[in-house]
Amino acid sequence: MDKFVYKRSAGITALSAQISDFEYKNHSHQEYAIGVTLRGIQHYHLKGNLQLSYPKGVMLFNPEQTHDGRAYDKIGLEYIMLYIEPQMILDLLEKKDIVRLLEPVVYSSKLRQKVLSLFSAISNESDEALCYDLFISLIESLMQTDLSTDYRRDDTVIRRAKNIIHQTNLGSMLRIDDICNELDLSKFQFIRFFKMHTGITPYQYFLNLKVDYAKRIIETYGDVYLAVAMCGFVDLTHLNKLFKNVYGTTAFDYMSHIKS
Repeated sequence: MDKFVYKRSAGITALSAQISDFEYKNHSHQEYAIGVTLRGIQHYHLKGNLQLSYPKGVMLFNPEQTHDGRAYDKIGLEYIMLYIEPQMILDLLEKKDIVRLLEPVVYSSKLRQKVLSLFSAISNESDEALCYDLFISLIESLMQTDLSTDYRRDDTVIRRAKNIIHQTNLGSMLRIDDICNELDLSKFQFIRFFKMHTGITPYQYFLNLKVDYAKRIIETYGDVYLAVAMCGFVDLTHLNKLFKNVYGTTAFDYMSHIKS
């Protein structure tokens, strides 16, 4: 049976997941996602390349890095994940540009233990001050390795396109024609170019932004219906379906987890 449990503290979301039949659709997060495979094998594609994370593997996802995910075989999969806002890391490191994690999966007992310690503190609702200390220890450990580098910015056209999409009212429709006029590209040129660089279409990217914003509204106000209204979803069923594709659980259940 598939099971997803979310907890949140110190601005970090912790996920404990058990998967047998569930499959994540192709998606991306605005946050860093750092996790550990506990049982089974995590099977996913990153930039078109197949990745496998075996037990004790530490998985590292950068913001906006498109991926899917499922259990490799019938044994199923158990893993934990931390979702960390990029600004938290930038503030800690006193940097302006995002740091890029280089390896998708690493096997480091030291790094794994730091991820598990922070996850445990959040899950057990430990003092927020302890969670911050463990967060700092985790990020410092990452930065002391060869696993990160300064972010090399996207192609200029993609960067401009993302800026336009980010400025779009999430409660409205995404107007591809307007973006194409701004970039002086045909509609199909733009969509193909965007997908080639990001792994998803502009529309999928926009939907991911809507889901991410809905998650923030739920975390801030504890109101799933407010998220539906502010993000322009047709109804709660619409939000729940898209939310589950990204986070494995519905928006309503996620709200229940973080309010408990």
